Amino acid sequence: MRQIDAPTSQMNYKTIELASSSGVASLTLNRPEKRNAISYELIEELLTALSEVAASSALVLILTGRGKAFCSGMDLGNLKALLGRSAEENRKDSETMARLFRSLAEFRKPTIAAVNGAALAGGCGLATLCDFTLAVPEAKFGYTEVRIGFVPAIVSAFLLRQIGEKSARELLLTGRIISAEEAHRLGMVNEIVAPENLLTRARELAEQLMENSPLSIAATKRLLSEYVGGERDRQIRSAIRENAAIRETEDFREGVTSFLEKRKPRWSGK
Repeated sequence: MRQIDAPTSQMNYKTIELASSSGVASLTLNRPEKRNAISYELIEELLTALSEVAASSALVLILTGRGKAFCSGMDLGNLKALLGRSAEENRKDSETMARLFRSLAEFRKPTIAAVNGAALAGGCGLATLCDFTLAVPEAKFGYTEVRIGFVPAIVSAFLLRQIGEKSARELLLTGRIISAEEAHRLGMVNEIVAPENLLTRARELAEQLMENSPLSIAATKRLLSEYVGGERDRQIRSAIRENAAIRETEDFREGVTSFLEKRKPRWSGK
């Protein structure tokens, strides 16, 4: 089977690559030296790329990562910069992240995540908010925010429906990292695929989806989103508030500082 073509987008992306071949758009996180960590630039480019694919003739979107990781969470440089941001900047950051997750979760075309390695924190959100999530056996998943005094607020609104409240509480409150096998058992992953077959299998699934009516698929996705629309809107508003508020706390500053200094945090509960 022919592999996805080289990038064909007219945009000058720096942190991602966007390719298109026979009705399938391929969006690749392209910061392998940073384990595809989420930076402010990456977020903006992902939003732009999603808009570009939505307006294109592509019928299916495949999301994957370059190198050994899918997405390792927030970029260390950006994480450090959070310590000096104002309350208004924190709110806007939270709103932007919410917009990214919603744009992916409510994308009108089918989405497939081909998870080639670790998918942590926000990266876990990107991996599991796609319609289909394929993962290599070595992939790891986890919402690790509580380990650094953060709140996995926005993703929680989606995770609750994916795996149920009891399992979601366990993952979000412990911050533990789980295997692809456990993620599959919980319902976060649809299928585990050998590394050498990952993109081929994603392409096969895309071709299967393209046999269906794109109008019917779009209508079905819209209907599924409408089922939870009002409730999700309220949850995300609360999530944005909590996500911004936690950044004003001493525990958040200590969590980020200790993480950057590679030491255990000394929590104050303030």
